[in-house]
Amino acid sequence: MVDDTIAAIATPFGEGGVGIVRISGPEAIMIAEKVFRPAKRKNWNKEPGYRMFYGHVVDPVSEEVIDEVLLALMRAPHSYTREDVVEISGHGGLVPLRKILKVVLAAGARLAEPGEFTKRAFLNGRLDLAQAEAVIDIIRAQTEDSLRIAVGQLEGKLSRTISAFREELVGVLAYVEAAIDFPEDEVPGAQVEDLVSRLRFLGERCEKLRQEAEAGRVYREGVATAIVGKPNVGKSSLLNALARNNRAIVTDIPGTTRDVIEEVINIRGVPFRILDTAGLRETQDAVEKIGVARAKEEAAGADLVITVLDASSGIRDEDKVALDLVGGRKGIVVINKCDVAACGITEEAVHNYMPGCPVVRTSLLEGWGVEKLEDVMVELVLGGRVRAGRGVLISNIRHQEALERARLHLREAADALENGLPVEMVAIDIREALEAFGNITGDTVSEEILDRIFSDFCIGK
Repeated sequence: MVDDTIAAIATPFGEGGVGIVRISGPEAIMIAEKVFRPAKRKNWNKEPGYRMFYGHVVDPVSEEVIDEVLLALMRAPHSYTREDVVEISGHGGLVPLRKILKVVLAAGARLAEPGEFTKRAFLNGRLDLAQAEAVIDIIRAQTEDSLRIAVGQLEGKLSRTISAFREELVGVLAYVEAAIDFPEDEVPGAQVEDLVSRLRFLGERCEKLRQEAEAGRVYREGVATAIVGKPNVGKSSLLNALARNNRAIVTDIPGTTRDVIEEVINIRGVPFRILDTAGLRETQDAVEKIGVARAKEEAAGADLVITVLDASSGIRDEDKVALDLVGGRKGIVVINKCDVAACGITEEAVHNYMPGCPVVRTSLLEGWGVEKLEDVMVELVLGGRVRAGRGVLISNIRHQEALERARLHLREAADALENGLPVEMVAIDIREALEAFGNITGDTVSEEILDRIFSDFCIGK
């Protein structure tokens, strides 16, 4: 348990119906006693946990009433942090919340650091590190599927999988350390084969989890998707069609879009950050030039590039400039305006320029082809990987790196054992793999890594 008591505003800044100031630590109740005046229950501080009391927060020095509030009491260890916790729910304005926090701090609390409440939940054993990291993923979830993944991690899906890996590996290590302690007893060949098989199987399971990590990253971080093409091919119409609203201005005048327009869109549970860019062409207009330069920058940093072509005009030099922006990234070619009588672009022509690139025909004017495009977008970024809700998905790059370290050490241990190398060398690699697993759950993580992880949280969480 930590010695001091912390406090922070736990709700977002701005106007709202309710705002919360959270206090946690050994003196949380005593500090609340100084600033809270209950309307009826004078001995509220003697009540058991999970009780709520009506009253007012006052400045204990001036006795000025700051706000009408509800106070929630949660006693250790049955609270988020496993410490005594008091949450004061007042009106959700910036001024009253700041004044409540000010008197709470003056009464003896310390302003919490980013993520410190969740860090205490981890340090006090309520959550392991993987579960603690899931908290911020829940807060930042952009779709129901990304929320489902984060909630699964908070419930311990990943932790239970890693714990099973560790338990199996500890069993292997026990045999190896016995061989170190009793070198005169040679390990039978059949037992060596069994240990090698168990190590390789664990390595394969690590690799399978790691391979699914890209799908987890997609759900967690979203897919930066740049729509590029020459002017007037339908880029803004495509953004509007995907967003199901008129997010961008659409006219027949070339060069209407001069800056990057961004919209996060949920497609089949995957968050796509769609970037509608300026039309690519040579221009003397200074503002349009900046827009073209930004379009190229966004395409260069995108995860997915959608190049829109005009079916009625064929592939021209400006189209080739847009196609070149795909580079080594995932790309889709949309042949738009397919409602016109004459179509000057074939899929073969596109594949001659970009072999294997998916091609989707649309008529954004008549509203067809968009659902097909959405299917292709999701399939391209997930690549047949596990979908949300179907097993454990790794969504955190730190976990991915730890799994890769574990896999490499498991392979080294199996190779060393199979090749008859000293069992001391095998034990070293097994311990390194165990440490990598421990980095995921927090069993072997350093203070520096903990500080870095929780610094990404907001204050109050």
